[in-house]
Amino acid sequence: MGLRDKYAYAIETAKGKFDGSAQEKDGKVHFVGSVKTEEEKNELWMAIKTIPEWKNDIVADIKVTGGGAAKAQRSYTVKSGDTLSAIAKQHLGDANKYMKIYEANRDQLSDPDKIKPGQVLKIPS
Repeated sequence: MGLRDKYAYAIETAKGKFDGSAQEKDGKVHFVGSVKTEEEKNELWMAIKTIPEWKNDIVADIKVTGGGAAKAQRSYTVKSGDTLSAIAKQHLGDANKYMKIYEANRDQLSDPDKIKPGQVLKIPS
């Protein structure tokens, strides 16, 4: 399996947002280009970091061009009985988008099935 295959999720995440390329050379994947918002940059980095060895495999120069106003970050405080899919349905209109919420909160969530009342989650746009 090549590095582009290993990082297929990150490359797929970049499509439509990333104006640049992800080239495999010298035993690393080089992400060079730009995105419009800091949120898009963070989304791409979160996708890259799903692979534990990313520090050994990735060289990235991702710039934010600021094309358009950035949307305000929304948040949600978890209540007893909540699930990520229920929160996704309420805030994103589709229960199947629960992984977007999970990815936006990887700094505090290790498992999409383990959320706790009182946690404040970032809700992506």
